[in-house]
Amino acid sequence: MLGDAYLAILRFMEMGGDVLWLIAIITFLMWTLIFERFWFFLTEHKTMVKDATERWEGRSERNSWSAHQVREALISDATERITGSLPIIQTCVALCPLFGLLGTVTGMIAVFDAMATQGGNARSMAAGVSMATIPTMSGMIASLSGLVGSTWLRRKVEYETELFEDHLTLDH
Repeated sequence: MLGDAYLAILRFMEMGGDVLWLIAIITFLMWTLIFERFWFFLTEHKTMVKDATERWEGRSERNSWSAHQVREALISDATERITGSLPIIQTCVALCPLFGLLGTVTGMIAVFDAMATQGGNARSMAAGVSMATIPTMSGMIASLSGLVGSTWLRRKVEYETELFEDHLTLDH
């Protein structure tokens, strides 16, 4: 049963051509980073906010220019840690359909090559057609799946960053 699934995946990857492997690698990287961000919000995030808030609340004064600079530094550091790998995730979401289009181009080149070498034989062009359509479909599906995760993460990052700024009160 597991062997059949493995063979079906390999056949699918062969039909899609080499570009499909690149889409698979990008998708794996993207979802690994998305799960890492989920894990961050479940485990480390509360501790990070608590530590930074304690550092701020432990200051004897919070109204001077230097205190405001310390606050801005705390906010900047926290925003960077909260954002984490979100820009890389968004880049992967954007790259998936582009690699799908690359697969379309390489598949069409295979179709034209088959036409040039073997004439208008439909059987010889079929492999190129699948190499043209499968990566496009796979790139779009990978991108849409990553779009769901990255949109949730982007909203979570914006919300948590704003909430963190509100935690660092300015009055004494």
